[in-house]
Amino acid sequence: MNLKRVVVTGLGALTPIGNTVPEYWNGLVNGVSGAAPITRFNAEKFRTKFACELKGFNAEDHIDKKEARKMDPFTQYGLVAVEEAMKDSGLDLEKINHDRAGVIWGSGIGGLKTFQDEVTAFNAGDGTPRFNPFFIPKMIADISAGYISIKYGFRGPNFVTVSACASATNALIDAFNYIRLNKADIIISGGSEAAVTEAGVGGFNAMKALSERNDSPQTASRPFDADRDGFVLGEGAGALILESLDHALARGAKIYAEVVGGGMSADANHITAPHPEGLGAMNVMINALSDAGLKPEEVDYINVHGTSTPLGDLSESTAILRVFGEHAYKLNISSTKSMTGHLLGAAGAIEAIASILAIKEQTVPPTINHFTDDERVDPKLNLTFNKAQKRKIRVALSNTFGFGGHNTSIIVKQYEA
Repeated sequence: MNLKRVVVTGLGALTPIGNTVPEYWNGLVNGVSGAAPITRFNAEKFRTKFACELKGFNAEDHIDKKEARKMDPFTQYGLVAVEEAMKDSGLDLEKINHDRAGVIWGSGIGGLKTFQDEVTAFNAGDGTPRFNPFFIPKMIADISAGYISIKYGFRGPNFVTVSACASATNALIDAFNYIRLNKADIIISGGSEAAVTEAGVGGFNAMKALSERNDSPQTASRPFDADRDGFVLGEGAGALILESLDHALARGAKIYAEVVGGGMSADANHITAPHPEGLGAMNVMINALSDAGLKPEEVDYINVHGTSTPLGDLSESTAILRVFGEHAYKLNISSTKSMTGHLLGAAGAIEAIASILAIKEQTVPPTINHFTDDERVDPKLNLTFNKAQKRKIRVALSNTFGFGGHNTSIIVKQYEA
């Protein structure tokens, strides 16, 4: 079968270090941390009292107040990021085939705040069931794709992938596959998450997954550092407009990069811990390279999952060495979660954007907050510590892994006619 080539023609980002793509990229290359004390609720009694929240964001600046009240924040975030991406793409909605335009979105949790608020209110009452009529449609993860498709009239493939922290990358891979199989011309893809709530922070605290460095939030996310003690929870959204190359060329679109491959695998090991030898991470990168028809030595940059957990970072670095061999020492590797925190189901979207912009700007964003080498991490790996680096980047690979052992990798490449 003749597969279509797939390109990225629009980007949108709503992140803890910038509410637009230019602001986000500026934060990345300057090593800005988005971590700060939690403002969403009183976190005084929580073991972790900080997170990477959005800054200066008001949904009603973008969405009608009445409509915004019908949506959980994760849906609001998605709509705002998509609005930027659509404008950036230059798509003329009057000149496209809406039956061949779709939305494939990702969210690991969906409407957590809505669920928490509704159940809390019920338990505080006298037992009489008084629930918001929008409770269920606000909460369900797939509603984000529904709202996006309604706004733009896209009648093609429409669904949300749920694979924990791998969700958005799963969505991007699905979008890539639908287009290259000629089942759609355009797909809005990406992911959104809004888990900075009492239930979100409390739940991850109970697992001992979050950093508890309350005296220094901005240095708490420290991937690959010997003193890392867990991830920092983030929130936000990332949106990418994917198109078949022929559709993009026909309308004279700006092309950021080409999507050339995607891989998926399972650890089949533990519900939350990664495979100790990085087997799933190794397999997913091998699968992505095979799908892209690339050799390991053709990759220039890896945006790693790199959450800042003791086990996860070690597993991933081990997998990179096993897949790339001696070429691993010629790569640039970085974890942008050191700045944004972990956006869970939206992580893959903003990290794919970081990878694409790294190609566009020929600049590797850093892994900030490195203070002490971990003797278990090969010191010859270039983990781009603390400062962005200029280099030639033609191919970038982005990893995202999720609870349940879900692994995804997507590969983007400098567009060449």
